[in-house]
Amino acid sequence: MNYPNASNNFQQEHAMRLFSSFKHLLARDLIKNYKNDYDIARQLFHAPFALVSHNTDSDPIFNYANLKALEIFELSWEEFTQTPSRLSAEPINQAERDRLLALVTNNGYIDHYSGVRISKTGKRFRIKKAIVWNIIADNVYTGQAACFEEWAFI
Repeated sequence: MNYPNASNNFQQEHAMRLFSSFKHLLARDLIKNYKNDYDIARQLFHAPFALVSHNTDSDPIFNYANLKALEIFELSWEEFTQTPSRLSAEPINQAERDRLLALVTNNGYIDHYSGVRISKTGKRFRIKKAIVWNIIADNVYTGQAACFEEWAFI
């Protein structure tokens, strides 16, 4: 799968917001050995780890998923970017998810988060050692992002 909307500046700009916010808050790069903004966007989309983000709506909607996340959640780009992020957790796990997001809002980021999520087809999976952070652009809060390398279907 190619990088979606590669000609759309939003995708490249959003990837840069994810990348720069991560670097600012965690003092390290999300990826290494990049050449330019487009290369960062392309590498993030094809990364071996899952990367997602949502916007600041009162019921936040996902606005980004890389290829690995789309595979795990079993959604297309179009489906994913129309999904409220709360639906990534089963109703029983949504209170824990809300607590996590409030903690990130207050602290800027958390790392080593673990939790259970659900795919489109109902497959449950546990994510481990996830990093969740606030996305900041021009000193304005624009949402939250998460990445994780470890997951297992349960």
